Amino acid sequence: MFVNQPNQQQLPINTYPKWKYVLIIIVLALAFLYAAPNIFGEDPAVQLSGLRDTKITQSQLEQIEQAWEEKGVEPISVKPSSIGEEGVQKVIARFSKPADQLKAREAASDVLNPTLENQNYVTALNLAPATPQWLADIGGAPMKLGLDLRGGIHFLMQVDMEQALKRQQDQLRRDFIDTLTDQEPSIRGRVEPIENGMLLSFRNQEDAERAYKALYQDHANRIELSLEEKGGRPVIRGTLNKQKLQEIRDNAIEQNRLILSTRVNSLGVAEPLIQRQGADRIVVQLPGVQDSALAKQILGATASLEFRLVNHEGDVVAARNGRVPSDSKLFDSEYGPILVYNDVEVSGDHLTNATATFDPQTNEPIVSVRLDSEGGSKMSRTTAENVNNQLAMILKESRPIFDIKDGKRVLVGSKLEERLISAPNINGPFGSRFQITGRFTQAETQDLARKLRSGALIAPTFIVEERTIGATLGEENIEKGVTSVIIGFALVLAFMLLYYKLFGLVANVALSLNLVLIVCVMSLMGATLTLPGIAGIVLTVGMAVDANVLIFERIREELRAGTRPAQAIDKGYAQALSTIADANITTAIAAIILFAIGTGPVKGFAITLFIGILTSMFTAIFVSRGVVNLMYGGRTVKKLSI
Repeated sequence: MFVNQPNQQQLPINTYPKWKYVLIIIVLALAFLYAAPNIFGEDPAVQLSGLRDTKITQSQLEQIEQAWEEKGVEPISVKPSSIGEEGVQKVIARFSKPADQLKAREAASDVLNPTLENQNYVTALNLAPATPQWLADIGGAPMKLGLDLRGGIHFLMQVDMEQALKRQQDQLRRDFIDTLTDQEPSIRGRVEPIENGMLLSFRNQEDAERAYKALYQDHANRIELSLEEKGGRPVIRGTLNKQKLQEIRDNAIEQNRLILSTRVNSLGVAEPLIQRQGADRIVVQLPGVQDSALAKQILGATASLEFRLVNHEGDVVAARNGRVPSDSKLFDSEYGPILVYNDVEVSGDHLTNATATFDPQTNEPIVSVRLDSEGGSKMSRTTAENVNNQLAMILKESRPIFDIKDGKRVLVGSKLEERLISAPNINGPFGSRFQITGRFTQAETQDLARKLRSGALIAPTFIVEERTIGATLGEENIEKGVTSVIIGFALVLAFMLLYYKLFGLVANVALSLNLVLIVCVMSLMGATLTLPGIAGIVLTVGMAVDANVLIFERIREELRAGTRPAQAIDKGYAQALSTIADANITTAIAAIILFAIGTGPVKGFAITLFIGILTSMFTAIFVSRGVVNLMYGGRTVKKLSI
């Protein structure tokens, strides 16, 4: 016995289920919502921030607001970060015009940094988005603008890899000595530096073999060892392997990049770009910053502080005649020549803050220093074990050496300068807080404190290229870029409307929504819009039209072949889909490759191109099909306006 099963209900041709229409409406509503912040513009603002752990107190905020009132400057809003017991780290004040912004910064600087020796705060000019608070609360934010659109400063910085390798070589020497002295019984030998490693000499073969075994056990993961004979004596040649050398170079770039990021934060830059370029260079872009002198002072500082013990057992007279002990170095000081051990007791890596101030007893300019907990422990142990000795404070600065090659300024090396700034007597143990004294001027203490609190770089980093882009040029670039988009967009709209009539109008609606989606996605991603990025948007407009052209021409072919209008629409969208997908996938792959291997402007172009591909497929296939379905779906169609 056979029972007829009822046919499942199917939607009429060219009709979407309701959930698809709802989904399209939700996506487009969110697109308009999160693209909206870009129409509100930006307010001139002043960003007040403390260096390192310095806070802005409530009393200082009240003084600043009073100073603004006296100057006739009224802020639109003053928004501090979360207020704690000690104060706030950052405050952003908005103003209605640039003239008020300049007056406000001057007044705030007078309150926060009243004297030369008290410069613990940064007052930076900035542009703050004027997005309504309710929209900002749900994550709405405008697109970031690149340096070429906003104006600012571009630095290309080169890392001195020779100094980075030398630093690791010094560490390798200490590690080798520790390994040999930890043996039972300890192994005696001579350690001298060679290229990318150390050469160890021993008195007999037995010591050499024991040393080889110990070194291999402790350091086989980073060095290549060979047991040889030199001058009739056994030697071990230990050199850093290729993997470790590459790791040192990568670490020098990455650590310096992070430290430069910390320095840039003290400038109050809202959207800096700090990224690696090539094997040994770092690009720093500071949108909105026009004071290149201050930026170079902060970024170009390469000073680091080392605390070493004074060698009282060495012969200073012999050292002055050239016979300096191998474990020490001779320095000139205000009290005469001093021998200082090479071993570093505490490095500047542990320094958390340095402030220029005055000695309350002598009223002399000094630098007050604070170390982190690890540095404080090391300092406490060193000073406890060396009471009545002297603790030398060595300031190390690298000076770049440039040469002109093929008309370009090229870094060829650097000169490391070590200067003894103080060698006070250790009267008793001290830890994480102490003072650097010396015959300083106010300007010298301020300069020293600024360099020290900027952070010690892993390797010297020098500015090899500098470009300043004015805000006026940035506005001109924006105007030209927007004009190019409008002209291209208008021409495409006119062509589609004239050539494809009502279907051209549908394509124009989809194209307009595509631009809104691009702006929305870039705003949500926090992507930076650059001038090449605008070119990517213009290209996307043309590519989005290609999809509609393929669909509409396919519909025309079906109509010429005698297919009914409703079926022609259905076949046109269905059969053109694979061609559209293939074309966009290959372009998307090209955009991904450009983003992966490109830098700067190329990345900006690749980002907008990739986003545009995704949004254009959505609008050209789903949105335009939805509009066409609303017009022609579910009813008899005799003629199409195409």
